[in-house]
Amino acid sequence: METKLTLRIKEDVIVRAKKYARSHRTSLSKMIEAYLDSITKQKETANMKQTITPLVESLIGVIDLPAEFDHKKDYRDYIINKYK
Repeated sequence: METKLTLRIKEDVIVRAKKYARSHRTSLSKMIEAYLDSITKQKETANMKQTITPLVESLIGVIDLPAEFDHKKDYRDYIINKYK
């Protein structure tokens, strides 16, 4: 369900935002909706991160990997060897 919303925004900001929206082939409404959706989801995600179980918390920092460690390459090598 969509609902109308009235906002008070400086005129120069609206002009720039409309240009940006037009150049990205979207509407200003969709752009604002996407922004509000993303910041409210970030808040939900941040709240979820606070519910780390004690077991997982105890495992944090157990292993030290080198800075150049590539986990994707390591996993790819593992899969290649597994299915030889």
